Amino acid sequence: MIGQLTGLIGQVEADRCIVDVNGVGYLISASTRTLSVLPMPPERARVLVETVVREDAIQLFGFATSEEREWFRLLTTVQGVGAKVALGILSVAGPGELVTIISSADKASLTRAAGVGGRLAERILTELKSKVAKMPGGGGMAMASAGPVGASVEADALLALAGLGFRRAEAWPVLSRVMTEHEGVTLDAAIRLSLKELAR
Repeated sequence: MIGQLTGLIGQVEADRCIVDVNGVGYLISASTRTLSVLPMPPERARVLVETVVREDAIQLFGFATSEEREWFRLLTTVQGVGAKVALGILSVAGPGELVTIISSADKASLTRAAGVGGRLAERILTELKSKVAKMPGGGGMAMASAGPVGASVEADALLALAGLGFRRAEAWPVLSRVMTEHEGVTLDAAIRLSLKELAR
């Protein structure tokens, strides 16, 4: 299995590039995030690789960071998420953003990725919610398990903030901090305090 390639960056296209290692050009599929940080051809670069072996092909998927590779591996454990869809998700959201998106159940942000519809987005959120805290960029950021009242206030406040035009991915970290800092906060106060921070 190939885990890393170091060589000259050759051709770079919308969703893949060629890495020339001692005269052998390896075709590597990658997210737009990884492709955007590669040096200009023919500069030398190191690319982390995930090798996928199928009956009819051996495919190489490249990553600029080990965190992105870890997320690729996790995303492809979800039924319906193949390598192409996983790269599509990683193209619209980095590891840190994915932690927030999954923790806050932000379905809309996932459906921005090519190949991800509403049903698949829901499956990703459901299957990965319990695993997100252990992932790179997680830092224990998984939604705190508040009591029934806290959970209800948090959910209602998120809905209210979404109604005011804030994306769940931007509203949830702020709201989560407000809920932690002001234990037993009422719904009105949670919304007001969150708006104060979001308006900055």
